[in-house]
Order: sequence, then C-alpha cells, then structure tokens
Amino acid sequence: MSEREHDETTRPAVSRPRPAPDTAPATGLRKELPAEVPVSASEPAEEVVPQERPEPGPTGRQRLVAGLWPPRVTRAQLIVAVLLFGLGFGLAVQVASTSESDSALRGARQEDLVRILDELDDRTERLEDEKQGLEKQRDELENSSDQAEEARKQTLEKARRLGILAGTVAAEGPGITMTIEDAKGTVEADMLLDAIQELRAAGAEAIQVNGVRVVAETYLTDSGNGVGVDGNKITAPYRFKVIGKPQDLEPALNIPGGVVQTLEKEQATVTVERSTKIVVDALRAAKRPDYARSSSQ
Repeated sequence: MSEREHDETTRPAVSRPRPAPDTAPATGLRKELPAEVPVSASEPAEEVVPQERPEPGPTGRQRLVAGLWPPRVTRAQLIVAVLLFGLGFGLAVQVASTSESDSALRGARQEDLVRILDELDDRTERLEDEKQGLEKQRDELENSSDQAEEARKQTLEKARRLGILAGTVAAEGPGITMTIEDAKGTVEADMLLDAIQELRAAGAEAIQVNGVRVVAETYLTDSGNGVGVDGNKITAPYRFKVIGKPQDLEPALNIPGGVVQTLEKEQATVTVERSTKIVVDALRAAKRPDYARSSSQ
C-alpha cells in the first residue's frame, strides 16, 4: 500500500454542511423576479379604473316591435287594404239594413204579424185564381164548337182589361180611398211613389191620384210645394182612388214600417177608407208605340 492510499484511508471523514433548502431556491427565485419598486409616500397611488361591462342587447320583444313599427306599406298591401275595407263596409251596410227590417217585424204586434201573413195568403190565392182563369180560357177555346166566336169574345174581354190597365177606359169596382193631409209640406214624390208601388203589389187594378190616372209608365217628380205626376202638378191633400180587393189593399198600407207609418213620421195625416164602389174615371189618351209592333202581324 502506498503512502497516499494509506493517508486517505487513515484520514478521518469530514462532513460538509448542506445548504438550507429554503435559501438556495429563494436566492434563485429572487433573481428571476423583477426588483420591487418602493412606493414613495409623497407619490399618490395609481387609481385602478374598473372595466366597463358591455351593455345588454335588445330583447326579443324589442326586436319584434322594431320590425313592426313603423310599418313599411307596399303598393300591393295598400290595394289589398282598400279592397278589404270596401268589402267590410258593404257587409256592414247589408247587415244594418237587414237588422232594420228584422227589427221592424220583431217589434210588431201579434195582430200586425197575423195581418201580414193573411196578406201573403191572399196574394197567393189571387195568383192561383188568375192561373185557374187562364186555364179555363184555354179549355173553352179547345172545347168550344165555334172557336172563332169564342176567340173573339176573349179578345174583346182582354182588350177591355188592357184598356183599364192602360188608362184608356173608365173602371169601377170595390176598393179603397186614401187621403194624405200634408200641412207641413214634408211629403215628397218618392213617398207617393212608394204608396203606388205598394198598392200595385197588393193587387190594385186601377189607380187615380187627384184626377190623374196612374199607368205603367207614370213618373213622379218634386214640383215646388206639390208633386208632379206625368207632368201634371198636384198639391195636398193627395187623394188616391184605388180599385182592388179592400181586404188586401188596406193591410198592405198599414204594415209596420209601411206607407202609413212612413208618412206619419213626416207629420202627415193618412186616412184609409174601404168602399164597395170606387169609380176611376180619369182617362189617358191611347198612345201608339213608335217602334213596337205586334209579332202576329
């Protein structure tokens, strides 16, 4: 064994102190971090400005309102809106007129409703009688031995009836007399025309107003303080002579909302009288048509 080896083996072992575990790492961390900057007492500390939060966006309802208002109307939408408005207005007017007519009957008394039904039954019966009369004439023509003579009689009878309707011949028979007193001067031509139309619908065969014969082509106009009938001025009181079935004519004038009620609303006084004999003697000159000709010629 050499001296060196002998010294190393015989030399006592010297223990080296280990560094503290918290000093070396702390020294290394301190080197990595930036040096702390001391804050002077005289310098104010920097203010920390808080970050502003973003404002919330619009809600779904707000977006819906913004999309609907203000409205953006196109030409097609405007046309459709006008058409719908016109349709709605027409329906409203029709419903209102229907409601008025229904309310007049709804508010009528039981006696008035019974009278209206009787009038309708009488009109149906009158049309049925007319039908039977025409069928009788046809049977007489077919079964008569002297058809020429029978045809002549029927032709004369038909001419007489047509003369009454045309106003070229006088007529008499049962009917009514209606007198309209108009002290306020509120009766107009259209009111008298409504009365004539109602009488015709109830089966009037001849009508005369203040000496003027009423025929198919009769027209009425307002004329100052009176009414013009076919160019002839008449004044109140207006007196109607009507030939027909009194049981049909009078109820037709007195129905709820009819002629008498309308005239009384205008502060006119209406009097209707039945009679077994009414004479209608006002005549109209026979007028030859300018263009129409009989198709049998």
